[in-house]
Amino acid sequence: MTAAEFARKIRNREQCVGYWVVLDAPVATERLARLGYDYVTLDGQHGLIGHAGLLSNLMAIDAGGRSAGIVRVESGDPAVIGRALDYGAGGVIVPLVDTAEDAAGAVSAARYPAGGRRSYGPMRSSLRIGPTPAEADETVVVLAMIETAGGLENIDEICATPGLDGVYVGPSDLCLAVGGRFPGDPAVADVFEAALARIRTAAAAAGIAAGIHNPGGEQAARRLAEGFTFATVASDLVHLEQAAAAHLKAAKGD
Repeated sequence: MTAAEFARKIRNREQCVGYWVVLDAPVATERLARLGYDYVTLDGQHGLIGHAGLLSNLMAIDAGGRSAGIVRVESGDPAVIGRALDYGAGGVIVPLVDTAEDAAGAVSAARYPAGGRRSYGPMRSSLRIGPTPAEADETVVVLAMIETAGGLENIDEICATPGLDGVYVGPSDLCLAVGGRFPGDPAVADVFEAALARIRTAAAAAGIAAGIHNPGGEQAARRLAEGFTFATVASDLVHLEQAAAAHLKAAKGD
């Protein structure tokens, strides 16, 4: 799937399934990008991927040929967003969005003048996205993470931000934000589910996509059935450990 095709699906609120990468292992990323996920996200915030790693792994995703490559950037800083897009990302997930102003800043950083303030220097991205600024603006997706108390409180205003393509739930942080002692705390399960419903409803009312991070495919299927428009399965490091543990258990006959 090209970045343009992914952008079309997100903006049409068509369901998409993605995968999450935290390891700087381009050969592994290329294999993942051949499996048929609609998108593969590189985690530039909590992942173990530096700037050079973002570039090489985006190239690996493109070599895989079946997924759009996007980046969860480390912050809403325009330089950080611009760098990820210049490397060839088809979109950015921006963390810690608390207000509509935060969301508008992220959109502006991803769009060229006159609609934004992205600086022109597509050293690689012009090979895949664009190449004109107008074409790049039409292709690049901007997603705001909803994971804080402020983001939840201001969800309606955030979703109404002009140019924002969608919101993306970070469930671990959102669980903490609604009073959980740890991610997945069952004591706040009802409050957490109510927050998810509120986010889905706000996104639908604004006509934008709503996505969520998931530990596995079964959970992703559940969230899509509930009305989320895209869901990510995470992650390469976790699945590597799980597979190795399962094989060890089988070999020992435990």
